[in-house]
Amino acid sequence: MSRHRHRRPAPRKKVREQVALRALIAGGLVVALGAGLGLWASDGDDGAPAGSAARSSPGAGVSSGERSVGAAAPSASTSPSPTRTYPLSTAPRTIPAVRSHTAARGPGWRSASGHRVVVNDPRLADEGRLIAGELGMSYAGQKSDTQAGDLRLTLGGSGGAESYTMTVRDGRVTVSGPSDAGVFHGTRTLKQEVRKGGTAPEGVVKDAPAKPQRTFQLDIARKYFTPGWIEDRIRELGDLKFNQFELHFSDDQAFRIESDTHPEIVAAQHLTKAQVKRIVDLAASRHITVVPEIDSPGHLGAVLAAHPELQLRNVNGVARRGAIDISKDASGKLLDDLLNEYAGLFPGGQWHLGGDEYQALTVPDPAASFPQLAAAARQRYGAGATVADLATGWLNDRAETVRAHDRTMWVWNDGFFRDATVKPASDLVVAYWTGKEIGARVPAEYLGAGRKVLNYNDEFLYYVLGEPQTFVYPTGQRIYEQWTPRVLRGTTAVSSKYDAQIVGGAFSVWCDLANSQTQDQVGAGIRMPLRATAQKLWDARTPALTWAQFRTLAGRLG
Repeated sequence: MSRHRHRRPAPRKKVREQVALRALIAGGLVVALGAGLGLWASDGDDGAPAGSAARSSPGAGVSSGERSVGAAAPSASTSPSPTRTYPLSTAPRTIPAVRSHTAARGPGWRSASGHRVVVNDPRLADEGRLIAGELGMSYAGQKSDTQAGDLRLTLGGSGGAESYTMTVRDGRVTVSGPSDAGVFHGTRTLKQEVRKGGTAPEGVVKDAPAKPQRTFQLDIARKYFTPGWIEDRIRELGDLKFNQFELHFSDDQAFRIESDTHPEIVAAQHLTKAQVKRIVDLAASRHITVVPEIDSPGHLGAVLAAHPELQLRNVNGVARRGAIDISKDASGKLLDDLLNEYAGLFPGGQWHLGGDEYQALTVPDPAASFPQLAAAARQRYGAGATVADLATGWLNDRAETVRAHDRTMWVWNDGFFRDATVKPASDLVVAYWTGKEIGARVPAEYLGAGRKVLNYNDEFLYYVLGEPQTFVYPTGQRIYEQWTPRVLRGTTAVSSKYDAQIVGGAFSVWCDLANSQTQDQVGAGIRMPLRATAQKLWDARTPALTWAQFRTLAGRLG
């Protein structure tokens, strides 16, 4: 037997205490008597996944007195299991970005086939069924009980009609809003968050749009787009929180919607009323209003091809393309027939009357070139009346027809004339698209007169097929980095005092050279400009993401 005694191993309890003490001293911590020796949870900066078992909470549920230096530690068989701790959540990454997110710790939420979508009001059934189908969940209807994984949609709360609150807590989600439109927008945020197996972060989102009117405008008169392509755009617009889809379906090239009152004007390739109804219904399910535009008194070439007797001709008998003779009563009747007919097909609250580029007002002396218009103006408005007065009266008459259907009406900015004695109706909204027209007026003139204005700035928001004249295809980056709703003309913003009068904006596709791109090329070309426009109409402030980050996010979201 050896002369040396065998060294007896230290008790396990003491070893644990010594190891813990050495670890604390090595970390530069001063351990006072009674201080706990539990492992502190990480905030996630170590790269470990949220909810990792290594992230136990302080003391792991045991009081500091029980774990003080020198105190007996519980045995492995009696120690409680560590509680899970999660890193503080980060704001959702969506397009458009949410305006406010209150972070919290928790597992977040993922959709699963066994989870329910429930509502607190039957008026949310459509929103509930839609998001349930999109996320592969079951729609359970109106329920008051609570189950794990629930997505609950509720009506209630304060704020604007399109605002919403989304709360992710304890493995469940609640989306609430004062209207079904707000709740719908909340489901779009959630849909983006959980795309491709993603997780909606724990916490509370409070969100609302900066501008109440967020529009995509499509010219289907110069180029035919299939109903399927249009419906795909509506789904895309809904997910981006646009709420208006404008159809420009009458121009010099074609009139492209079926008509019962004047079938003679309709192009061979057109949308039937049944197809339009499906488009309108799909848009309504996404809380998008379809806004029709029958432009007049210019851009009526397709209508006039069937009614040459109403074509505007100058003093020498030369026809002016697209211009209707507004001195003739039959001209007003024809337009009113169409306005009344389509009011039933487009039930939304907005209507675009057009009013731009009337050829009678693009010549140096309208009265000399078109004596019949000058005579009609004097007969109706007095000896000093002008052709501009007659054109303003034409728009006011068309507005009266549409007003009977309880609509808000838009008119292109060059349909308002500075020197006219007859004033445009006070309820006409200015669709400001350019400062290049004859007698151009700066945006402040309309705003200073108290007009509401929609921003169609052709410098940033015009996608003109074939890039004619000085147009170039807009880029998402330029919109994202340089444009805001206050930039109405060119690149200069109007005073912030007018912000409330600028009720929104529109990204437009014009098909001047219709064969320059296929409809699929158009869809690809407008993809990033649409997303940038959506961001700036929802929140006009400088975005938190750089353009490169925004573009990467768009690629991930699809």
